[in-house]
Amino acid sequence: MAREIIYFSRHGETDWNVAQRIQGQLDIDINDHGRKQADRNGDMLKSLIGNAAGYDFVASPLRRTRETMERIRLRMGLDPYDFRTDPQLMEVNFGDWQGFMMDDIAKEREDLLDARAKDKWNFTPPGETAESYMRLSQRIGRWVESVEWPTICVTHGGCIRTLFYLYGDMDGHMAANLSIPQDKILKFENGRLEWI
Repeated sequence: MAREIIYFSRHGETDWNVAQRIQGQLDIDINDHGRKQADRNGDMLKSLIGNAAGYDFVASPLRRTRETMERIRLRMGLDPYDFRTDPQLMEVNFGDWQGFMMDDIAKEREDLLDARAKDKWNFTPPGETAESYMRLSQRIGRWVESVEWPTICVTHGGCIRTLFYLYGDMDGHMAANLSIPQDKILKFENGRLEWI
């Protein structure tokens, strides 16, 4: 288990979040409300850790997480572009469902949505690159175990859900259905998770 403190932020809201359109690993920008959420998270982090001397800053390479990180760093008084990205932090890949709304999928493949509802944690959508939450948790677990210094991380809702499975004593069903806020910071320290 990572010995260092990690502060996680979900990316700011996107128009696709509002419309409940499946983003997965598609590259979508944050909206005006999402920018305010990112600014709030930057202010919160600045109040907690100042200029974050000695911290690593890492984000998923998708635009919505990069822009969120840029705004967080700007609010902390730091160079907004001085951070790295890591593809291990990308959202769960929804395969052929990316870009669609669940209502659209229900019209075509209600049987698949029923299967997903029965076991959302282990369900893999159709598509060659699609992942289950269980598979995503393995990727995120490897990343957490690799952290060697205090870190601020901007990632995605699915990735944060897996943290509650890995470290929060939640079963897969509970973790897969957990609502992940975009205007809060999740602190991970000594194997414990805490929203701040």
